[in-house]
Amino acid sequence: MEIAKIIRKTCQGFEPYIAGKPIETLKRELGLSSVVKLASNENPLGASKKALKAIKENLYKVFFYPDSNSYELKEALSKRYSLPTSNIFTGAGGDEIIELIAKLFFESEDEIVISKHTFIRYAMAAKLMGSKAIVVPMKDGFVYDLLGLVKACTKKTKAVFVTNPNNPTGTYSTKAELMEFLQKLPLNKFGVKPLVILDEAYFEYASLEKDYPDGLNFLKDNPNLIIFRTFSKIYGLAGLRVAYGFANKQIVDYIERTRPPFNVNLLAQVAAAAAITDKEQVIKSQEFVKEEKEYLYKELKKLKIEYIISATNFVLFNSLPLKGKELFMKLLKEGVIVRAMDEYELSYWVRVTVGLHKENELFIRKLKVLIRDSKK
Repeated sequence: MEIAKIIRKTCQGFEPYIAGKPIETLKRELGLSSVVKLASNENPLGASKKALKAIKENLYKVFFYPDSNSYELKEALSKRYSLPTSNIFTGAGGDEIIELIAKLFFESEDEIVISKHTFIRYAMAAKLMGSKAIVVPMKDGFVYDLLGLVKACTKKTKAVFVTNPNNPTGTYSTKAELMEFLQKLPLNKFGVKPLVILDEAYFEYASLEKDYPDGLNFLKDNPNLIIFRTFSKIYGLAGLRVAYGFANKQIVDYIERTRPPFNVNLLAQVAAAAAITDKEQVIKSQEFVKEEKEYLYKELKKLKIEYIISATNFVLFNSLPLKGKELFMKLLKEGVIVRAMDEYELSYWVRVTVGLHKENELFIRKLKVLIRDSKK
């Protein structure tokens, strides 16, 4: 049977997202005794202690289905952000939220405006639904061209994706820039402004920047705005897959109608509800990342390697004279996992996650030797 003949056209030739391999898998495949993973922007300090306590206390409940409405988690988010639960939704990670929005709104005749060098899952979501992705170049320094996104909008534009700060560049748009962008968006054929899907996965890290905007401050005056954040980064719950979002009540209502039941598992719900109250986790992680980024900047500068100042917990740097994939493979053989950026059309750039200090030292030490040897 030729299955391809009955596959939906938009799924034929669809390329999967390439996720980083687990440490144990790489140890086994490469015969390494130790591996340092600096590829997936995880928090090396680990999960919130409050979250771990909540998991332990609720382990005996895993034979029950979870609360389909994530009631306790939404209540905790409501209290944390002073927002009604009717404006809050949850998902199994940011990836699911992107797909929930795409399945709810995107159609084959729609155009979805995205930036170049931004999170690849937006273009994938548009392709999955048969929509056309309109890609806008970045400004110098790998910064979002928000007014360029506005100019790219047409009557067919259903949505615009904005990542703030951006993955994989680590750059961000300012309060003034985001405000101007939201104000200048034109009306589409439906007589409304396109949806703006604001990805704030690294919100807590970027909030240290004085001119970084909190998307929630724009929610009331922009009914077309959908914001989402995650517990995978600063809260250290990447393995549980839990994220959350904010939107006007009508949008939240439709997301609730169309999402899968029980999409956020029981342990993820209780862990996230506890984690959102853990201010110590946030402050400790912010301070740690800020200090370790300065170390990485200093060492990369010594090596005369170009890098981008980052508002996140990762740093994008130039891999010349090697291609990103070449450097990735060479570091991998040394037991250090980073992320090559070919899928983002940045073939001479590599992204490294801020790790523990000893991990960052190991990365720099290995990088120094590889760069030196490549110039011989």
